[in-house]
Amino acid sequence: MSQPSDTSTDLKRAAEAPAPRESFLSSPHTLSPEEKLSGDMLVLTTGLMVLASVLWLSVYWSMGQQFSVSISLAFQALSAGTITFYLKTRKLQLFAMIQLGLILFTPFAMQWSIGNFVTASGVSLWGLMAPVGAVTVLGTRQSIPWFFAWLFMTVMAGVFDFLLSDMPVRMNMQTVAVFFVLNFAAISLMIYALLWYFASEKQKLREQVDLQHEQLRVEKERSERLLLNVLPHSIAERLKRGESNIAQGHADVTVMFADIVGFTKMTEELSPVETVKILNDVFSMFDEIADRYGVEKIKTIGDAYMAAAGIESGAQVHYADAVANMALEMLERVHAYRDRSGENIELRIGIGTGPVVAGVIGKKKFIYDMWGDTVNVASRMAADAFTGSIQVDLTTYRRLHTRFKFDAPHDVEIKGKGRMQVHHLLERQ
Repeated sequence: MSQPSDTSTDLKRAAEAPAPRESFLSSPHTLSPEEKLSGDMLVLTTGLMVLASVLWLSVYWSMGQQFSVSISLAFQALSAGTITFYLKTRKLQLFAMIQLGLILFTPFAMQWSIGNFVTASGVSLWGLMAPVGAVTVLGTRQSIPWFFAWLFMTVMAGVFDFLLSDMPVRMNMQTVAVFFVLNFAAISLMIYALLWYFASEKQKLREQVDLQHEQLRVEKERSERLLLNVLPHSIAERLKRGESNIAQGHADVTVMFADIVGFTKMTEELSPVETVKILNDVFSMFDEIADRYGVEKIKTIGDAYMAAAGIESGAQVHYADAVANMALEMLERVHAYRDRSGENIELRIGIGTGPVVAGVIGKKKFIYDMWGDTVNVASRMAADAFTGSIQVDLTTYRRLHTRFKFDAPHDVEIKGKGRMQVHHLLERQ
């Protein structure tokens, strides 16, 4: 009695079993651009040979070569059938094997029906279209057997001509000469036309591929620009490498918060479109200023704008100066925007300097954010600042006081920190 097979063995055998062959009469499948070009080339080759065979058929009929006529008619009928089969099923390999076989053997059959190589005016040269077609349709390696098959058939035709050389010639030499010219001219023209068409179509495919590559390059650059609009460069590179849980500790960073004073109350008097337009105008100005001074925009929270400098490994030495310059220009640009638009917009800005922790949060709609005491201090500096002022903590003042002007120190009560000494940034030295 046979033992029951092991389940894992059955699964392994099932996985290794060959997939069932696709039926020759199954529904058409989609061809790649290269395969479609190969099929079109073979259809074109067959069509040209069918058209040429019509001329040969009429000539052979007038000369009484009925058997040769029947061979030509059979080639036309079979070729029409194979083309119809290909157009319905798109079975390129099967179509190529059948049609190339017809192209190879039909000329030799016609030559033997007429007599020999000379009396048939070299009609067997048409068989050369089989290896030529195989190169363009099947590829260089697959065309080698077809070329050697044509050579073998040519050698055999020569051997038969040598052995049967004593047979009487049934055509005069003028007709033979005319057919030699026709055969050589026609086969040369056809080979050139096919190669020209093939090269032309290949060039079109190459241009399409180049266009697609260019579109991919543009989309890649656009995606990278969008990513850099969200993340610092070093963080974006780590994210593209597939890293997760991206976090960095920074020993010294200058953080800035800017709030639009009374914006919540202002929105009650504005339409949603007007509200978004004002925020977009103001924050777009801030983005331009940040780019100019090399400051990294972190995020916007409602009507608050957060930025920082010193988080990149190759950041400038005076990154606190960059934030201070940015803050001063933000006040100037908002003042100019208020005069230009008539919108009653005022800023208050807070700056803090010290250690922070930064990283990427989330997998979808992720954001780059910062945490730590320095972030809290900068936020409180902005919240407690006077309208139109820039309030900084003591650490930031010590970094900047030799290059910027400040007011006298004063103590303020900062939520969560107690009494702190702060300064107001006034202008550049």
